[in-house]
Amino acid sequence: MTATVYSPSDFQGAMWALMPRGRAWSREPGSVQDQTIACFAPSYARNTQAAINLLADAFPSTALDLIPEWQETLGLPDPCAGPAPTLIQQRLQIVARLTATGGQSVPYFIGFAAALGYQVTITQYAPFRCGQSRAGQQLGGTDWFFTWAINAPLNTITKFLAGQATAGEALGSWGNAVLQCELQAAAPAHTVLQFHYS
Repeated sequence: MTATVYSPSDFQGAMWALMPRGRAWSREPGSVQDQTIACFAPSYARNTQAAINLLADAFPSTALDLIPEWQETLGLPDPCAGPAPTLIQQRLQIVARLTATGGQSVPYFIGFAAALGYQVTITQYAPFRCGQSRAGQQLGGTDWFFTWAINAPLNTITKFLAGQATAGEALGSWGNAVLQCELQAAAPAHTVLQFHYS
């Protein structure tokens, strides 16, 4: 369902309909009364549009005007996103932080990365054990029990999307800084997280 948007002329007509009648209330085009009403009508149109936009801003995946409030609530923006993240990247980071339930499983971290806009796989390591490991596997001590790696493309591209991005933004941006920062913050403290890009 789309919201009805009223133009300034709609508000001007509505205000004229509310005005009293009589000699003192001139309805001549260009009169002081007409100019005064014409002056107020755009303000009502802007306020109505802002109220309609507030409905979209109530949800972080469609927010525009309330992005700073959503970010402040979640401790964003952080230095990971760089100096000028795109609107799409900001929304993805907000939604990912809001929907993150916490976890230590491989599916949790893959889902968290997907919410940020990255497609990754995860490699879990273990030390070499006779009878369990096979020839060609890496050797290592018990520290390998706590080591895991995120495998991602070298450049994950976030493309400009009409209707979701704003004018003046780049047609594409790339990089994995947000992925690294968010996953390092979410990784269990006793683990060693590596990032492998291909």
